Amino acid sequence: MRVRSWNVNGLRAVMTKGFHKWLDKSESDVVGLQEVKAQPDQLTKELRKLKKFHVHINAAERKGYSGVGLISKQKPDSVETMGVSEFDVEGRVQMARFGKLKIVNVYVPNGNGKERDNSRVPYKLAFSKKLFELLEDEKKNGGRVLVMGDLNTAHREIDLARPKQNAKTSGFLTEERDELDRWMRNGWVDTFRHFEPGEGHYSWWSQRFGVRAKNIGWRLDMVLASPGAMQFVKSACIESTVTGSDHAPVGVELDDGVLS
Repeated sequence: MRVRSWNVNGLRAVMTKGFHKWLDKSESDVVGLQEVKAQPDQLTKELRKLKKFHVHINAAERKGYSGVGLISKQKPDSVETMGVSEFDVEGRVQMARFGKLKIVNVYVPNGNGKERDNSRVPYKLAFSKKLFELLEDEKKNGGRVLVMGDLNTAHREIDLARPKQNAKTSGFLTEERDELDRWMRNGWVDTFRHFEPGEGHYSWWSQRFGVRAKNIGWRLDMVLASPGAMQFVKSACIESTVTGSDHAPVGVELDDGVLS
């Protein structure tokens, strides 16, 4: 089973930049998208082209902002949001059930405020703590759960090219990294780091000229696995050569037995 996650930075935009070719080539069974930036009624033309897939969009109330989408070959047994209005208004979570596997597609808030003043960090941390709480019982009871998406935090110094220069930047603040540490201490596995301990692997690059070519990036996009799901994970990847967004797709391959 092949699962992918991609912050597309606008679904309508990426559809004009080779998204369909990537989707076909990836042979993905489930794809989680972040930053869809559109309401379902604004995506009529784009969604029509995905006729081979089941598609579910959870849009933000604010137009052109945030939003997540789920594309799957198999119809999910169910799809839910967080059920918490202060977060659901921003369209940041889909929890989809496929047999015994739960896939949580998530776009974690950025801690930056309008003035790039880190004023949204408390909201970001509250979001993460609530999501953790919602998943904790299933994880503790051996449930098979993947949390994938743009987590908007580089966990370790190895996860960004310039850690010292960004020590006070949202995405690498101590309190944000501590929150990710808490997830790991409680059993969640960073699937990419499970297989790849080396440096230089990033999933987001500034759109300033030449930054991506020089690989001055951050690894903000991850797939976290509960212990129950991790036993089925065979590999993890970052598709860093795929363009069309300022983020690259990330993903995992799992044994098909994860569903049953």
